[in-house]
Amino acid sequence: MQEEDTVLVLFDFDDVSQAGDWVIVNDNVMGGVSTGEAHLTDDSCLLFSGSLSLEYNGGFASVRTRPQNYGTGGYSGIRVRVKGDGRTYQFRLRRDRNLDGIAFKQEFETSEDEWIEVELPFASFVPTFRGRTLTDVALLDPADIRQLGVLLADKKAGPFHLLIDRIESYR
Repeated sequence: MQEEDTVLVLFDFDDVSQAGDWVIVNDNVMGGVSTGEAHLTDDSCLLFSGSLSLEYNGGFASVRTRPQNYGTGGYSGIRVRVKGDGRTYQFRLRRDRNLDGIAFKQEFETSEDEWIEVELPFASFVPTFRGRTLTDVALLDPADIRQLGVLLADKKAGPFHLLIDRIESYR
């Protein structure tokens, strides 16, 4: 992680060891058959790809970081540089170290085979649990963020791919 005046670089994928910070969690944890994988590309990006299946009440694939303290207290949001497939993804944040539990999500659209930067203000993240929006949950405090992730659950079966070039927090 590298800190500048107004930006905290969380992942730039220049270091091959960053691949070990990410794990896959797909709908097979509940009987689904979607596939998803993540690996570093030769041009220093994280490629999240696979195939979404709606069979057996499935329909999601995700990649997330192993829990750690990101030092995002005092920052305003997350900025990601991505090249996608035209599908709508969710950026997800967690404040605990658990596999299951409350996640804070914000959707973002991708442009097919075009690099875009997406700004996701922390104040716009919505608390969810297993696909349901929650009420009466404390707002997300950026200082409490322990996991970052991307999830695809757009109810469209078929292949997907998302290249992530950089993830940073901005003031």
